[in-house]
Amino acid sequence: MTVTRKSYAKVNIFLKIVGKRDNYHELASRFVRVHSLYDLVFFENEACEEFTLEGNFGCELKKNTIYKAYLLLKDVSSKVEEYFKNKKVKVEKNIPEFAGLGGGSSNAATFMIMVNEECKLGLSKDDLCALAVQIGADVPFFVYEYDSANVSGIGEKIEKFDEEILDINVVTPKVECDTAMIFREFRANFYNEEKKENVLKLFSQKSTQILEDSSISAANDLYKPAKSIYNELEDFEKKGWFFSGSGSSFFKVNNGKN
Repeated sequence: MTVTRKSYAKVNIFLKIVGKRDNYHELASRFVRVHSLYDLVFFENEACEEFTLEGNFGCELKKNTIYKAYLLLKDVSSKVEEYFKNKKVKVEKNIPEFAGLGGGSSNAATFMIMVNEECKLGLSKDDLCALAVQIGADVPFFVYEYDSANVSGIGEKIEKFDEEILDINVVTPKVECDTAMIFREFRANFYNEEKKENVLKLFSQKSTQILEDSSISAANDLYKPAKSIYNELEDFEKKGWFFSGSGSSFFKVNNGKN
């Protein structure tokens, strides 16, 4: 029997840098799940001598977030390695990579949720999150499966935000944004820490209100450094459109509800 689950994209309604922690930047952001854009993760019956992952990925197996998640879960229980002797993992990719939409992070989280259910590991969302943060900063958000959440720290602090599901359009230019390079540019030429009172205000507001009150660069601290490296991003600037994560995707909210 094939097991299937949707692996949703996300956008950052706002993204503000609030400090530094070692080599990481601490952030405050509103993550919102994009219901119209998702990959599909399949567990398909097949005898496998080793963990098998198929999909149109832009990296080798050992760097893939799903593989990293597999290694962590296999240490939790021997049932995981045993399960994948008779199952292969297949991913139908629809979320663009290097685009600020969290596709790889979403895939890892979706895989972890599926394995937890299929192998009856009995891990709570908090348990999964403790593993997820070892894979990447965005993975915990997807583990909790919230439609909207305030995210802080280096991405590990997730607080559900109750609001209507947003109808989001996404456009991704053919620009592969290098997140590390954009953060270096931010630190060198654009560094600014958002004040705590401003963050608390943003955390309390609905996403539609935040976008109504913000410009593209005011909403996302990484837009100006991204644009300074990838000048062609400016060609995609339009009124009512915003920038997700470190890019290169732009998005707009069509209305308040589906």
